[in-house]
Amino acid sequence: MKFAHIAALIGGLLAAAPATAETLIRIGYPGTGIDDRPYAYGDYVAVANVQQLVEAEFKDVPDTKITWTFFRGAGPALNESLAAGQLDFAAGLGDLPSIVGRSRGLQTKYLASAGSHDALYLAVPPDSQLKTVEDLKGHKVAQFRGTNLQIATDRVLEKHGLTEKDIRFVSLDSNSATAALISGNVEASFGGSEYLDLAKRGAVKIIYSTKNDDPTLGRNAGLLVTTEFEKAHPEFTAKVVRAFVRAARFGSDEANRQAVFEVWSKAGLPVESFEADFKDERLAHRLSPVVDDFIIARYRDQAERAKAYGLIKKDVDIDSWFETKYLKQALIDLKLENYWSTFDAKGQKVTEGEVEHTKAASN
Repeated sequence: MKFAHIAALIGGLLAAAPATAETLIRIGYPGTGIDDRPYAYGDYVAVANVQQLVEAEFKDVPDTKITWTFFRGAGPALNESLAAGQLDFAAGLGDLPSIVGRSRGLQTKYLASAGSHDALYLAVPPDSQLKTVEDLKGHKVAQFRGTNLQIATDRVLEKHGLTEKDIRFVSLDSNSATAALISGNVEASFGGSEYLDLAKRGAVKIIYSTKNDDPTLGRNAGLLVTTEFEKAHPEFTAKVVRAFVRAARFGSDEANRQAVFEVWSKAGLPVESFEADFKDERLAHRLSPVVDDFIIARYRDQAERAKAYGLIKKDVDIDSWFETKYLKQALIDLKLENYWSTFDAKGQKVTEGEVEHTKAASN
């Protein structure tokens, strides 16, 4: 009876013990596909999401759950969610919103590049008389304010002798800007590859692209983690970074070009748009996760320009923001230390990566 009583007591205590708490790993992405589809495009984050590479990295880790949230409001909306403690990782967050967030006290660490050299396009109606960036002066132009599109646009304007004050900007998200341009409610719009299919169909025409301009132009994005999560779960942070590096490796291989474009097309854009966007350009040129002198210089420069343009009110410490130990370990673990090329601050190649010796970029 005594042993039975003890056994019953132990059984009762075990039954009353709380279940192991589930660890949520909450990933946010600054954007959606066409018609708000929950898909990314144009980067390796989309590959990680569709191929469930983060989930696979945690398959043997009990009591963990990966969640993804796609924000139609892009970077500003994602920043609000970070500030509210609703996210752990910001995947593909543009340079401007991440800098703005840091200037306002958001505690994050920059783990890896999540996109660089991302081309910017200027689209106008097919019958427009606008032919150059300089022609935009005094005209009504769509621009997604608060995103990396804004500061990239400002840099383009500056290079062509203009400022925001010279343009009648209307802040619209990507889907709304496209509709406004086609309906004639705006006279031009800065954007990305979403305009290439429309140009092919004659709905708009492209009059400018950063692909043919200064290599320091274009848009940049990063993979960020909250300081709180990184401190509490360094081993989980390492796993997330490793998963995204796997995605970057897959996305950078020219042998996977068609597969990558098909992943991106889940966002609602046709494969042909990505073929045009990456014409004569290697995937790795934009999808490298490496934090080199070029990436660091871009963020320093963008922070300075953001303050000069009045987008932030104070200086932002960029150098202490970068935490690349997880990236470096992932590159070692996956034997990718020399896979991607590196570039200097001006965008000139310093070292040639192994990826350069894969199948050449499609024409």
